[in-house]
Amino acid sequence: MTKNIIIYLKLIRYQNLILLAVMQLVLHFGFLKYQHLELALFDTQFLVLVFATVAIAAAGYVINDIFDQDTDLINKPTKVIVGTIITEKNAYNLYFVLNVSGVFAGFYVSNIINKPNFAAVFIVIAASLYFYATSLKQTLLAGNVLVAMLSFLSVVIVGVFDLYPTITENNRGFVAIYFKIILDYAIFAFLINFLREIVKDMQDLKGDDAAGMRTLPIVVGLFWTKIIVLVIGVFTVLVLFRYVNLYYFQNQLYFATAFAMICIVAPLLLFLAKLWSSKTYLDFKILSKILKIIILLSIISIIVVTQNIIFHG
Repeated sequence: MTKNIIIYLKLIRYQNLILLAVMQLVLHFGFLKYQHLELALFDTQFLVLVFATVAIAAAGYVINDIFDQDTDLINKPTKVIVGTIITEKNAYNLYFVLNVSGVFAGFYVSNIINKPNFAAVFIVIAASLYFYATSLKQTLLAGNVLVAMLSFLSVVIVGVFDLYPTITENNRGFVAIYFKIILDYAIFAFLINFLREIVKDMQDLKGDDAAGMRTLPIVVGLFWTKIIVLVIGVFTVLVLFRYVNLYYFQNQLYFATAFAMICIVAPLLLFLAKLWSSKTYLDFKILSKILKIIILLSIISIIVVTQNIIFHG
């Protein structure tokens, strides 16, 4: 029984789901609740929103594995679950249950804030993940952009459900400040996840090529793919430098500044330094891990910045 649970947890990428949930929980409990704001969702209601997001993301991982069986047998033959340990039928059943649960939870939360139309967001995300797994993944860069955009939305959705319904003429400017901070984190999440998706394409080059996919490394080659990743990475570093200087250092948030430089900018520079010498599956897997660590540290930075503001204030 325990073994089966572990297998299903691996199938839905439980580590990535925990990261997603923690990010949303930190934004609500570690950032917004410390501000002088009226939030649209109570804590228990926000947990339903987190469940909706996590369930739909988990369904996305399942459907992706269902359609990636052939390429995974080449890229990571010892880690293939669907078709070897779990039948395709059971995987489809799990996909259906997760999607229905996520969309239903999203519909429930949308009605709580009197915005029933917002439920469409969850349906669109679920449909996009299916579209990505079945066809878009094979299209040059489109799949990478979609996955990064979904990461962007998973951050923005906190502001949409927690802040947007509370906006009035009197507090519009005040709420906009905090919504912009969430938007900044969402843009960073987009950039890092976009880089990670391209790195994963370099990592899976052999299997994707055999399956006839048209990912960036297959179309333009590893050399030019690395150039593109380098350009995006340098751009991200420059944006981070400007952001940290403008919002942290100049506001005398020195601990937050140090944390951002040591724990986010430095690992990103390490990623760029290791990029050029990376050639093997393992090399690119390490690069992907570095980017995942950066995502985790950026989540922690939300708490660090919040506490630094409270202490400084």
